[in-house]
Amino acid sequence: MADPTPPTEAPPKGTVRAPSLLLVNTGDGKGKSTAAFGTAIRAIARGWRVAVVQFLKSGEWHVGEEKIARQIGVDWWAMGDGFTWDSKDIEESEAIAREAWAQARSLIEAGEHDLVVLDEITYPINWGWIDLAEVVNCLEGRPDNVNVILTGREAPDRLIEIADTVTEMRKVKHAYDSGIMARRGIDY
Repeated sequence: MADPTPPTEAPPKGTVRAPSLLLVNTGDGKGKSTAAFGTAIRAIARGWRVAVVQFLKSGEWHVGEEKIARQIGVDWWAMGDGFTWDSKDIEESEAIAREAWAQARSLIEAGEHDLVVLDEITYPINWGWIDLAEVVNCLEGRPDNVNVILTGREAPDRLIEIADTVTEMRKVKHAYDSGIMARRGIDY
């Protein structure tokens, strides 16, 4: 556990204004996507144009975040078909992931969105379905106005290296471990 002693000094103040930021939410704990969607809501409230591309969840999942995000103006693509262990056809799942990356890359390169969330992109990268070097090149060459958040477990070292902020969610305790099933509305 972290040291419970409160800090005695304030963190250093920022002195550089970056044109855009690259954030990575990773780790084995819950809340990576939720944190990204919270940031997306902040961005919408500031008048930013926001897009989300989901690499695992499909439109059939009917997630609450998508429903409300669409209502407030987020452009949303739920393009996945689930996790590999649920796949009925791995080659089709890979093709779907590649199509999601093509959509995401197009959004980033177009520069029309101020924030693009790539939800659970680390899975298809780690499975070898999406080329990490291609993702890195796209992120490093993105238009100055495009901020990007990537989520998912086991973010590759190269993504961590190029990110401006990396947050690692750590599981301390999980309801699943006690046999408690997730519930809509407080999904975890």
